Amino acid sequence: MVAALAAAVCIDAGWQCALMAPTEILATQHFAKLVSWLQPLGITVAWLTGSQKAKERREMLGLVASGQAQLVVGTHALIAEKVQFKNLALAIIDEQHRFGVTQRLALRGKLAGAADPVGAGESSGAGGTAGPLEPHLLMMTATPIPRTLAMSYYADLDVSTLDELPPGRTPVVTKLVNEARRGEVIERIRMQIGQGRQVYWVCPLIEESEASDLTNATETHAQLSAALPGVQVGLLHSRMPALEKKTVMGLFTAGDMGLLVSTTVIEVGVDVPNASLMVIEHAERFGLSQLHQLRGRVGRGAAASACVLLYSTADAPRLGETARDRLRAMAQSNDGFEIARRDLEIRGPGEFMGARQSGAALLRFADVVQDAPLLAWARQTAALMIDQHPALAAQHVQRWLGVKTSYLKA
Repeated sequence: MVAALAAAVCIDAGWQCALMAPTEILATQHFAKLVSWLQPLGITVAWLTGSQKAKERREMLGLVASGQAQLVVGTHALIAEKVQFKNLALAIIDEQHRFGVTQRLALRGKLAGAADPVGAGESSGAGGTAGPLEPHLLMMTATPIPRTLAMSYYADLDVSTLDELPPGRTPVVTKLVNEARRGEVIERIRMQIGQGRQVYWVCPLIEESEASDLTNATETHAQLSAALPGVQVGLLHSRMPALEKKTVMGLFTAGDMGLLVSTTVIEVGVDVPNASLMVIEHAERFGLSQLHQLRGRVGRGAAASACVLLYSTADAPRLGETARDRLRAMAQSNDGFEIARRDLEIRGPGEFMGARQSGAALLRFADVVQDAPLLAWARQTAALMIDQHPALAAQHVQRWLGVKTSYLKA
């Protein structure tokens, strides 16, 4: 809804808008919704993905280049070199945590050389100097990555937070369960399916790997099928043909399949209100943003829902400190921003002037969380410098940051 309203304002002003999603499942859902909302208003919506037939792709590229397509929805295909926009003014990135810095920058670079439909001329760059036109950037996510959250402290991002559950939704209860109690979890699944509910079981791998001893989706599918006779158990992963994936998701969405064993391919873009239990195997191997996104696949209806984080210590007596911190954060909060804050503490903010989205901040003394009052003062002072001494401010930025300032645009 937020993306549609922002796109409508942009299109009304005579510009184009692009919406990029990380998976074709999610992009398809967005496309269908936006077409139903915007087409009655006379807005042409184009569609670009990597799996398109050549003829359809050529037609879409033509609509985009001519400006006839006012809104373009797609996957990473949007940033392909052949995709040329006539006048892109708003780039919307959904599930921002699934994209790298360079990918987000590539979408923002699609306005280079575009014509200005309203005669706005050049935009004002840092320090009040004129620079080339660049589209506005709207990033949406349930769990900001550490770098993005840290950039919000630096005032390089304006943040709007939607912190209420949609009507009819119930909070998801999160439980940490040792792998040794796997049998109890399977019994819980049997009970849920017996009550007419549906269940997800997520594995970190598709097949057995020589490099890892993690339980894989193919093996788990066989085990659960044997343990739950009479229950239709589906398997879903990224290597399956598109038609087979669509068939499996169709059966699960329709309620004909009780249990779906999957990889993280269901992390975004899957909405099944009847699913009330999520089991994540080897939860200690997943990142916080992934765990939170996967947990969000349940609790989408009125039924009480739960997320079971099934963890294993392997041969070690206990989990490592970082894994414990991640799982504890998940158990203690359902708030995406609080989880993102904990993720920032655990992993670090990464580089503001580079492509690393987590890790040590390369700051010797400062801490973006603890030194928040100092950052607030710096923001106010920076605004005064730009307003009263634009040339000196520009020199200061050039001296310390140079060409790396482009990284702040993503």
